[in-house]
Amino acid sequence: MLEQAARSGEALSNFTQEQVDRIIDEMARAVRKEAGNLAHLAVQETGRGKVSDKRIKNLFAAVDIYNYISHLKTCGIIAENKEKKVLDIAVPVGVVAAIIPTTNPTSTTIFKILAALKGRNTIVISPHPQAVKCTSKTARVMYQAALKAGAPEGCIGCLENVTSKGTTELMQNQVTDMILATGGPGLVRAAYSSGKPAFGVGPGNVPAFIERTANVKKSVRDILRGKTFDNGLLCSSEQAIVCDLPVEEAVLAELKDNHAYLLDDQERIMLERVIQLPQGGLNTDIVGKSPQFIADLAGFSVPEDVVCLVGRARGVGPEYPLSMEKLSPILAFFAEDGWKASCERCIEILNFGGLGHTLAIHSEDEEISKTIRCMINYADQDGDHKEIFL
Repeated sequence: MLEQAARSGEALSNFTQEQVDRIIDEMARAVRKEAGNLAHLAVQETGRGKVSDKRIKNLFAAVDIYNYISHLKTCGIIAENKEKKVLDIAVPVGVVAAIIPTTNPTSTTIFKILAALKGRNTIVISPHPQAVKCTSKTARVMYQAALKAGAPEGCIGCLENVTSKGTTELMQNQVTDMILATGGPGLVRAAYSSGKPAFGVGPGNVPAFIERTANVKKSVRDILRGKTFDNGLLCSSEQAIVCDLPVEEAVLAELKDNHAYLLDDQERIMLERVIQLPQGGLNTDIVGKSPQFIADLAGFSVPEDVVCLVGRARGVGPEYPLSMEKLSPILAFFAEDGWKASCERCIEILNFGGLGHTLAIHSEDEEISKTIRCMINYADQDGDHKEIFL
């Protein structure tokens, strides 16, 4: 497949902007028609997430991302600085190796194929072993559309007999020019250590801080919407609520009103046993599952209208499983007195497993929001964020 992609890339590199845009348009159009079917296939094969939400993710890639890149110039001279006498000329990177996760298999495939071919690059895809059928189907729909629009044969390839050895070879082979890797930390490390240029998207462990000036109703509603979308499979979904102490009771009441289930101490202990494996690390049996399924697995039951499980965490770190990234409709809950203590807690959570990824701040105080963002940036760069307190 890599050799076919390389040969195809030689032809594709000579395509005009009009030819490239015709291919992108045809692929996006084809996959939009299949967005619902691909979502159903992904849930059926992986057993994770929600069909309706995966359809939305597919359409986001096939509509919103397509609209964003469709008018970009990617062939020939794309910019000119007459004063400095400099021309920017777009040149394809070559063959892209794309690693696809089980959490968002079809939407990630759509995005990576569109991005690669828009730059006149060819692509070979390695699906997650638990998402081979839906990933292959997505790639096939787009490949057939690309051929229809005049793309050279072999421009899109997708492995169907997936092994770790095969994926490693795909990333390390001399024919591969660039890697787009989406997955766990081990996979991303492997991509970055392959000797190839690589873009990796790893895990997030997202704290959502509700500051005392926040609109509590809106904050809780937004957090639950993000946490429950596709049963929490997005790495940017919230993992913990860090609540300013004066609004704690209001936040807890609002969580109950929005069908979140507040765990008692015994239920929290039972849940933590199924979140984390005995040897450490996330138990993938809970990933993308419903709160009812997870509660049953833990040994207790929750009503059918419950959308999320919320447990009061006792700390942050490996000995506190609630504080890790859970990729499921489970939220840790912390209450801290003041924005400084809350910010420290957020940094602690990020340092445990999501530094450099995502933080959410719900506040009506712009100055506090700006200060927290500065502190997080300092922490992200191994700086001493405490000096900002001064």
